[in-house]
Amino acid sequence: MQTRVCRLYDKHDIRIEADSVAEPSASQVLVAIGAGGICGSDLHYFHDGGFGPIRVKEPIILGHEIAGTVLAVGEGVTNVNPGDRVALNPSRPCGACKYCDAGMFNHCLNMRFYGSAMRFPHEQGAFRDRIIAEAVQCEPVGEGTSIAEAACAEPLAVCVHAASRAGDLAGKRVLVTGAGPIGALCAAVARQRGATEIVVTDLQDATLAIAARMGATRTVNVLREGDAMDAYAADKGHFDVVFECSAAAPAVRTAIACVRPRGVIVQVGVTGDTPVPLNLIVSKEIALTGTHRFHAEFGEAVRLIDSGAIDVKPIITGTYPLENALAAFEAAGDRSRSVKVQLSFT
Repeated sequence: MQTRVCRLYDKHDIRIEADSVAEPSASQVLVAIGAGGICGSDLHYFHDGGFGPIRVKEPIILGHEIAGTVLAVGEGVTNVNPGDRVALNPSRPCGACKYCDAGMFNHCLNMRFYGSAMRFPHEQGAFRDRIIAEAVQCEPVGEGTSIAEAACAEPLAVCVHAASRAGDLAGKRVLVTGAGPIGALCAAVARQRGATEIVVTDLQDATLAIAARMGATRTVNVLREGDAMDAYAADKGHFDVVFECSAAAPAVRTAIACVRPRGVIVQVGVTGDTPVPLNLIVSKEIALTGTHRFHAEFGEAVRLIDSGAIDVKPIITGTYPLENALAAFEAAGDRSRSVKVQLSFT
């Protein structure tokens, strides 16, 4: 069986090619991909050839935010059937290393993750018409959920895990710095978990408008209204929790200035070395915590979408057929008009 794939050869060199697909073996399923979201890591590979020390060293099929329809199942598969619509969890921990033994599957030493250049040979991704997956990767979605919505489960899972790192959000004042897909979804999770005030900052009005639809009670364009954040920094800070989603040095400084003493900053965005005012971390007794991917939260994210508890439709700002992948990647990188851009497959 043949399938089209979206393969990156070098910076800005994406090619739609044919590849072969086998039949599913025991415990495996054959899935027809219907939608795939372009993630920030995909954009880093496309524009920069990688990020930090992670570099693309061989052609790689991109994509890890995907959903589709089960076409066939291998021997022993009981959790899904042909015709089921599923979101595919791109994480495949080994289950045997010391972190898996400790239940920290997202820190697996031998993690296989769709479309990642972290390992060599690279872990090939899921921007393709057909893919063989493990049955355990499949999370069924209901008929009321579109495939495009289901493909948002992966970034939502990132935000659900980030929220678990923050603790109880009920009744809390929350700041989200950065209104990309992750920032918008963090706002949605904060709202769903009962936060009473959710302020989202960004440099683009278009992305802030989406954040408002996702749950922000106020949005601030810091490029135009930078002074607006001064009031939140008064008296040692206003917010109980900050989700820092930009990894930009000015946003990190804003987060530290605006969180109250003994508040929590969850660092969601990633970058290289960034200056951090440690004196304020110490003097305000701020809990600065990291967050990395997800595990059980993937299933939780699917259920939040499926139940309607979180509506992900507003973040989907563009959909392109696979053959127009180059245009899709260019649009996804333009934050003045895009939040989440998806590829569609037939």
